[in-house]
Amino acid sequence: MATLNDIAVGAAINILSAFTFFIAFAILRIQPVNDRVYFPKWYLKGLRNSPLRGGMNKLVNLDFRSYLRFLNWMPAALQMPEPELIDHAGLDSAVYLRIYLIGLKIFTPIAFLAFTIMVPVNWTNGTLKGTKLTYSNVDKLSISNVPIGSQRFWTHLVMAYAFTFWTCYILKREYEKVASLRLHFLTSEHRKPDQFTVLVRNVPPDPDESVSELVEHFFLVNHPDHYLTHQVVYNANKLSHLVDEKKKLQNWLDFYQLRFTRNESKRPMVKTGFLGLLGKRVDAIDFYTSEIERLSKEKSDERDRILKNPKYVMPVAFVSFKTRWGAAVCAQTQQTRNPTIWLTEWAPEPRDIYWDNLAIPYVSLAIRKLIIGVAFFFLTFFFMIPIAFVQSLANIEGIEKAVPFLKPIIELKFIKSVIQGFLPGIALKIFLIFLPSILMLMSKFEGFSSISALERRSATRYYIFQFINVFLGSIITGTAFQQLDTFVHQSANQIPETIGVSIPMKATFFITYIMVDGWAGVAGEILRLKPLIIYHLKNFFFVKTEKDREEAMDPGSLGFNTGEPQIQLYFLLGLVYAVVTPILLPFIIVFFALAYVVYRHQIINVYNQEYESAAAFWPDVHGRIITALVVSQLLLMGLLSTKEAAQSTPLLITLPVLTIWFHLFCQGRYGPAFVMYPLQEAMMKDTLERAREPNLNLKGFLQNAYVHPVFKGGNDSDSDVATEDLKEEPVIVATKRQSRRNTPVPSKQSSSLNPLQPGVDQDY
Repeated sequence: MATLNDIAVGAAINILSAFTFFIAFAILRIQPVNDRVYFPKWYLKGLRNSPLRGGMNKLVNLDFRSYLRFLNWMPAALQMPEPELIDHAGLDSAVYLRIYLIGLKIFTPIAFLAFTIMVPVNWTNGTLKGTKLTYSNVDKLSISNVPIGSQRFWTHLVMAYAFTFWTCYILKREYEKVASLRLHFLTSEHRKPDQFTVLVRNVPPDPDESVSELVEHFFLVNHPDHYLTHQVVYNANKLSHLVDEKKKLQNWLDFYQLRFTRNESKRPMVKTGFLGLLGKRVDAIDFYTSEIERLSKEKSDERDRILKNPKYVMPVAFVSFKTRWGAAVCAQTQQTRNPTIWLTEWAPEPRDIYWDNLAIPYVSLAIRKLIIGVAFFFLTFFFMIPIAFVQSLANIEGIEKAVPFLKPIIELKFIKSVIQGFLPGIALKIFLIFLPSILMLMSKFEGFSSISALERRSATRYYIFQFINVFLGSIITGTAFQQLDTFVHQSANQIPETIGVSIPMKATFFITYIMVDGWAGVAGEILRLKPLIIYHLKNFFFVKTEKDREEAMDPGSLGFNTGEPQIQLYFLLGLVYAVVTPILLPFIIVFFALAYVVYRHQIINVYNQEYESAAAFWPDVHGRIITALVVSQLLLMGLLSTKEAAQSTPLLITLPVLTIWFHLFCQGRYGPAFVMYPLQEAMMKDTLERAREPNLNLKGFLQNAYVHPVFKGGNDSDSDVATEDLKEEPVIVATKRQSRRNTPVPSKQSSSLNPLQPGVDQDY
């Protein structure tokens, strides 16, 4: 069992690691050669110029006074006010930072109360001394040290109520604030294509009309006053793959051409086999030139097939309207009496679309969800094996009792302290490195149409995984290892009581995990060692133009799918152990404070958000904190039942009920702001826009907003022709169907449309 000394050693190692990272960051960030790594966002916005100068100043900062101010980035990160931060980085990033602030708002007062009241109540007992359990001085601060049937448990009950009410109060204020920020952001934001556009899925097949014609006719009939234009979706996944492949080959060709210009006496050679390690050696420039020519022909052929073959047109379309009001009505209503066709939802903004999944047939989505659900179940529960191994490292003393021959190997005091105070947390962190990529692949297979939806689903699964494996798995397997000798020598009816006493003792493991993942991990985030190395390698080998340099320094997005569920694990640990083992709370507070400053700096200077969802993820954040609160209440109820404090059970049962009611109230009161767009707000925005820009060419603004990126110029040198082809809107032809309903007027919305022949009816 980890002792206070083990925790102190672990804390010292992680504090030293964090301080080392900060010192390294302070030195590296002020070097001119690294400026694009630590301030890329300002370069991408065109607001920062390169500080590179001649001589040694080109590489090294010789102003020694700047080295003395190595922590001045912290106050600088806190100076930008939130409204300016929203303008600079977007609402998603600003609200993401509020999650860290919520942690501070919740746990700082809770920690004060816990150390003022709970710690003395737990410490002034001698219960653990009279048991055969493996324990340490840390465990004397937990509820396990309170004797069975003690009246002191009323203190824990009262504190549980106080902590719950305080958490709910903070959550309500934040939900109200974020909902207000979202609505204000949507109404004050500059005109964007997604404000006028609806994604239509499961367009029913028709033997007489193409998908494009069918969409045009349907919306002319059912939204005659507001329909403007539409863009059908092509299955361009293969073409997109060819474009990406050509871009990779072009990068290699640029690399070898640059190498050849530096040494023209020797032509570069390359092997054509597996990963360039096997096969025949050939001239690299000639090889990649011929491969690019081959891919260019394949791209041209594939593009022609897409544009000429109706089978490449998916039953999906982006339909744009003349007003936000018209788009809101369409997106938030059922279009036909059959609820399985003509499905409408708000279109993601163009940057947010995950184009590959739009080509997935709608009928297969349910099957995909079932497959992924089963796969995630097995992934989650089979991961218990490495978790059990990690827990065996965390409970060496417990294993020594069951396996005495290992004792001489790990008996050295310093080595044992390092293993118990540092190794379990870092081992668990290593096991979790590849998990986010696996979960993101699952979400992509499941078929979500936007990157934000992919990240939200991946974040949900990551949280469930951590809850089951990192939290419950660590408690169950850790308790089994820790109390292995006790389990073997006691009767079966005493095992639940032993588990109830031992669960609070797992706080020591979670403290080491918080220090490794939270303290050192956050400090490692700001150092950006991996992006630093990758940028300089790309800059040396591949960069030839300013565009190449921008691509090399592009930092990407914040990574909501991994960051948010990781934060939620700390909420879970803090709320569960606030009453049970309060010693864990200061470590969590340090994490939230440090992470808030670090990520505020990163959002201001580094990350370039890939999309903007206007804080659509907030209901998930609120729901997961509520889940953590309910779990903490149920766990406390179970612990008190093992302590024979049955008189407190009726009062504890009330807490989860009140918490769930509070969650439903918040969802009903503030949740619609994250799903619907108020018609009143839409009408106000439309009216103001008409007054300010009466001659606005909205159709020109929306014309190509939702064209697949591979058909746009800039992704590929020969894609302009395809863009021009897609600009031509479909020509409406007379249908051969008999109808009970007439199209009211010829299509006047499209410049290239032919008038409908008189007397020809349309059926929908």
